[in-house]
Amino acid sequence: MTITRRATLAAPSLLAALGLAPARAQTRWQLASAYPDGNFHTRNLREFCADLDQATGSKLQVQLHGNASLLPMPQIKRGVQTGQVQIGEILLTAYSNEDPFFDADAVPFLVPDFAGARRLAELQRPYIEARLARQGLSLLYTVTWPAAGFYTQVPLTSLDVLKGSRFRTFSPLTNRFAALVGANPVLVQQAELAQAFATGIATAMVTSAQTGVDTSAWDYAKVFTPATFSMTKNAILISRRALEGLPADQQAAVKAMAQKAEDRGWTYAAEAQKASEARLAEKGLTIGTVSPAVMAELKQIGNTMTEEWVQRAGEDGRKLVDALRAA
Repeated sequence: MTITRRATLAAPSLLAALGLAPARAQTRWQLASAYPDGNFHTRNLREFCADLDQATGSKLQVQLHGNASLLPMPQIKRGVQTGQVQIGEILLTAYSNEDPFFDADAVPFLVPDFAGARRLAELQRPYIEARLARQGLSLLYTVTWPAAGFYTQVPLTSLDVLKGSRFRTFSPLTNRFAALVGANPVLVQQAELAQAFATGIATAMVTSAQTGVDTSAWDYAKVFTPATFSMTKNAILISRRALEGLPADQQAAVKAMAQKAEDRGWTYAAEAQKASEARLAEKGLTIGTVSPAVMAELKQIGNTMTEEWVQRAGEDGRKLVDALRAA
């Protein structure tokens, strides 16, 4: 054996003896999100990335690309499936055409508050995980948006205010709601809201106070009426291939930091609801209230849409709704 050959074989042992063994290779992942830097979901993602870096001793680093800078919202889920990115954040209800269980949290008036929304998320999770697994994906965590309310140009004194309006929608269920109240649905992504209202493409919508702040709703609407219409969720998805390709300790760190991010995110959502409603009022929007009569009409529509959802979701859907009501 030559001297060079012996030296090559001895090098790793010598380095280890000297405490100079090379560190395990570093893994770098990309994370795509469509929401702006100031949004609490994005803030939570930044902290999730930092937690992963710390928990793995920088062996796993995740670069966040927010504000649709890497992929627009409609392409993020597919981007994770194809390996274009390893992690992506989506609005779960936007993918309800694939499966009604992605839409359960968008059923109007199915939950009354944050506690109800968290319970729904827990009940919904195994159904979502099973469906994502068939697509090569895993669910890391979900975080709710603050409760959705109505943005209008006049106070919501009756549902006639919505009738005939050009009602911005973002999912099949918001389309269905618009139809049931006699409005004209128009599909508009969040990034295009201000322009849509400014040009008259949209004149009313239902979404969270946080979205109103993100899009400067005071420039295009006059009244925000909190109504707990729905509490939709963002889902953080990961490529199963990427996750399973990590060493066991790093896989465990990803799951642990995801649970931490979920708990933190729900706290941020509650804080965001109070802060964003206050911000809308500060900027000049009237904060309206829903009268008992109008709420009764809205809940009747919600009951209709719940039963329609159950028909689409089948036996599992009935089990989910029954379990939620029992809770």
